[in-house]
Amino acid sequence: MKPCHGLTGGIGSGKSTVSALFKDLGIRIVDTDLISHVLTQPNGEAIPAIRNEFGSAFIDAHHALDRDKMRDLFFSDSAARNRLEKILHPLILEHAKAQALSPTDAPYTLVVVPLLLESGRYHDWLDRVIVVDCDETKQIARTTQRGRLSEDTVRTIMQNQAGRLQRLQQADDIIHNDGDLIELRERVKNLHSRLINL
Repeated sequence: MKPCHGLTGGIGSGKSTVSALFKDLGIRIVDTDLISHVLTQPNGEAIPAIRNEFGSAFIDAHHALDRDKMRDLFFSDSAARNRLEKILHPLILEHAKAQALSPTDAPYTLVVVPLLLESGRYHDWLDRVIVVDCDETKQIARTTQRGRLSEDTVRTIMQNQAGRLQRLQQADDIIHNDGDLIELRERVKNLHSRLINL
């Protein structure tokens, strides 16, 4: 079986950019955020359980998860957050594993998991943990520049993620994303060269 490595990092660290650069190098990407979106899209697999747990107020007119309403609840109510995670996380894991462990021509698979360290669900089958790292002021600036979240919301999200030091301590490999795209692409290429020679 081909190796499967995990890619993680805090909000705004650049996981999506890094995973796109790996994809350009011919690596298969399994994106758990994308899986989550599919599960909660109109008539998605998780919608009935979410409706049963939280009520129809959290399902929009298209029978999809009302993301804005759920986000507000998710970051203001830890019990509600746990209830949603109990629905979504096992489904996400099941789909991620099925995709990552299926045959591929790629030399390895990269499984992108924002809460990889926090969930405790991935260590037993991923070979290495790769952390995308940048300082916290850059995380906040990048996320707020996207225009969808306020600085207060970003800080709340960061408080619910593993701290930077914790991520770095648990990383097998670190990609520093504190420069420009040219530097980042070179760092991804260098790590890719090491990973295919393990």
